[in-house]
Amino acid sequence: MINVTKPFSPPLDEVQAYLKDIWERNWFTNNGPLVNELELKLKEYLDLKYFLFLTNGTIAIQLAIKALGLNGKIITTPFSYIATTSSILWENCEPVYADIDPATLNIDPSSVEKMITPDTTAILATHVFGNPCDIDALSAIANKHGLKIIYDGAHGFGSKYKGKSLLDFGDVCTTSFHATKLFHTIEGGAVTTQDPELLKRIAYMRNFGHNGPEDFECVGINGKNCEMHAAVGLVNLRYADDILRSRKELAEYYFSRMENLNVQNVQINADGEWNYSYMPVIFPNEEQLLRSVTALNDNWTHPRRYFYPSLSTLRYHKSNSAPISESISKRILCLPLYHDLKKEDIDFIVRILMRVQNN
Repeated sequence: MINVTKPFSPPLDEVQAYLKDIWERNWFTNNGPLVNELELKLKEYLDLKYFLFLTNGTIAIQLAIKALGLNGKIITTPFSYIATTSSILWENCEPVYADIDPATLNIDPSSVEKMITPDTTAILATHVFGNPCDIDALSAIANKHGLKIIYDGAHGFGSKYKGKSLLDFGDVCTTSFHATKLFHTIEGGAVTTQDPELLKRIAYMRNFGHNGPEDFECVGINGKNCEMHAAVGLVNLRYADDILRSRKELAEYYFSRMENLNVQNVQINADGEWNYSYMPVIFPNEEQLLRSVTALNDNWTHPRRYFYPSLSTLRYHKSNSAPISESISKRILCLPLYHDLKKEDIDFIVRILMRVQNN
């Protein structure tokens, strides 16, 4: 069976060495030494100034919204995982959808500017599939209108914009370390920011607002992570460069094999360096996509319709239409891609797609 993704499983003995130390210390959570070590090593690896390790990427977005004191309307993308919209609604704000660029699949800055009203307080933009947004254009719009920017960088580990980590932009950038991500801690996430006071506020908030054992600085939540997840992250970080190299090689092989396939690939930001976190292809129509999914499934191969549906079509909140996102979401498919996928499997997948196209 070939699944759309496969978590990187680090050498068990390397993880067990950390677990033995955790058991000997009997310190499992509450800002333990491995959590602190992982934060420091990730800051160094990604060349970031401030960094907080959290429970997951969804809590990271919620904490960002809360810490920035946002209310009213937040302009966001309809082409993202549901956690982006859910976090806005969870924090009692209103998502307003700006449409996407049909080539990059990221939020379109010109659409963002059209959606701004006096009730708008922020922009929440996703770096879709790790492809950098048009950060300069979005920053100019935010500065012009006095808006905050949160970047959902769930897919952004290892991607860069103008030579800097993609996680180093915005008032806050969030990321995910879920097991499906190219760097993971099984479950986990993080926030980064350039503002030390904002970082301090989120640090309080991730631990119930604790300022010492008997004092509370602010309203908080349980957003901290534990020593076991940090241990997995510390081991996985040793292999991050190898994983990134492998994914790039496999993605480029995919591109070479798909040259005669009638699909559109995502256009990567010219100022960016992509991490090859996914292998999305866009079909000419939904009918061809569905036929391709059926053929692949019949051959024990399981791609994913990602992102589908467009968040602008969710039934449980008031929404505005986003025609480009709604069209793309019906026609996009993420093909299997992971660190140890075999080139023979890629050949197999592309042959099936070609057979569907030619029938």
